[in-house]
Amino acid sequence: MTGPVTIADAQQLFDAEPGWLNTASYGLPPRPAWEAFQASLIEWRHGHTSWEPWAESSDAARASFARLVGASVEDVAIGANVSALVGLVAGSLPPGSRVLAPSVEFTSNLFPYLVQAERGVVVDTVPLAELVDRIDETVDVVALSAVQSSTGEVTDLDKVSRRAREAGALLVVDATQAVGWLPVDVATVDVMACAAYKWLCSPRGTAFLYVRPELRDRFVSVAAGWFAGEDVHSSYYGPPLRLADNARRFDVSPAWHCWVGTAPALELVEQVGVEQIREHNVRLANRFRAGLGLPASDSAIVAADVPDAERRLSAAGVRAASRAGSLRASFHLYSTDADVDAALGALVD
Repeated sequence: MTGPVTIADAQQLFDAEPGWLNTASYGLPPRPAWEAFQASLIEWRHGHTSWEPWAESSDAARASFARLVGASVEDVAIGANVSALVGLVAGSLPPGSRVLAPSVEFTSNLFPYLVQAERGVVVDTVPLAELVDRIDETVDVVALSAVQSSTGEVTDLDKVSRRAREAGALLVVDATQAVGWLPVDVATVDVMACAAYKWLCSPRGTAFLYVRPELRDRFVSVAAGWFAGEDVHSSYYGPPLRLADNARRFDVSPAWHCWVGTAPALELVEQVGVEQIREHNVRLANRFRAGLGLPASDSAIVAADVPDAERRLSAAGVRAASRAGSLRASFHLYSTDADVDAALGALVD
């Protein structure tokens, strides 16, 4: 599709079976992404092409992601998952650094710091509601998700960012549960990691890392290989070290076929527009919340305590999740009013 794309137009590009309310676990691929992915597998199977065209998909996806979050493409690195990308930051912290995080933080943005305990890195976790007030001059890094995985709570990144900068702390954000449905601007963060297999509707195995340019030299490219070189095609063999002078120095060699499927998925998200997707997703989430007797919210994710929810939904053909002891339902651009009504029909007596 070219030009502006409506939600109705975009929904024609998905093959979602009714009742999929679990994008917070993984997103579904639009048909152009699925078909490109399958075509690349056929090429691989028969040896129809060299690898370079597949690798070029990572550049297209990188550029799309940069536009979605307001970054320069030179400030975006590619990887496979959030924990490895955050690990670059955690492994580069000076001994004795102090990290502050919510007690409910998803562990991909927490364990990379906790494993640095032998180097004296200290991690303190506090209730999410207390986080901003607990940021002071003793904190070196604030580790936080833009949207909490377990509850769907949306973080006021502007507020956290102001306090972190006042205290001289770095703000490292996991945006996996946000980018694709919630507008996110990297101007408010120092480092941002994002996996693409949820709200960006991509194959699992692709992820992005934004690093504020003035911070690049503070982090070590511990997984550097040929794809992190200034010129990847002249970085195959031997010293000296010749890393890219931008965020590409943090790249890892791409899983080719996953990136072939990622580039068209991000292209569709751009064409539809995150604001339109957010309006659609939040409307459906609030329709679901209202049916459960819950107040409206600003999130595409709904967490609710409903007895026997998993069994009741499964019997109705609705797929959602259970997180932290609660039902978690999540709504994306391929979700429909009929999906919401089916879920409510199973849960509301």
